[in-house]
Amino acid sequence: MKKDTLLEIILGTIGGLIFAVGMCMCLIPEWDLFNVGVVVSILGFIVLLCIIPVYRNSHPKKVHDKINWGIVFTWIIGVVGALVMGFGMSRVMVDNPEGTDMLIGIVVGGIGLLICVLNYPIYSYLKGNKG
Repeated sequence: MKKDTLLEIILGTIGGLIFAVGMCMCLIPEWDLFNVGVVVSILGFIVLLCIIPVYRNSHPKKVHDKINWGIVFTWIIGVVGALVMGFGMSRVMVDNPEGTDMLIGIVVGGIGLLICVLNYPIYSYLKGNKG
């Protein structure tokens, strides 16, 4: 693994965590930290933007031929899986969840997680059948 790749991973992880904590600070009213959350989110976003020069330095420009529909389909599956999982987790985190809310949330969140996990094998299958 190159140093630049490791740096991209570290910056992405740290920036994503800082951004997520800032969003939680903004969106959870009980914490009463909206203004601080905005600042923390912006700092996380700045750390995420620091990935761009590192990536451009380590990856030369590529000539784009035709659209790789396997990648497009993989992105669509990933977004759908993340949305399904997010819906399920939001059902679990309702203010006063009933038993059905909790059960539905866990099942739907698990289905979304399964979609995300199966995304790479689906891409590998599509890539293998490309011929």
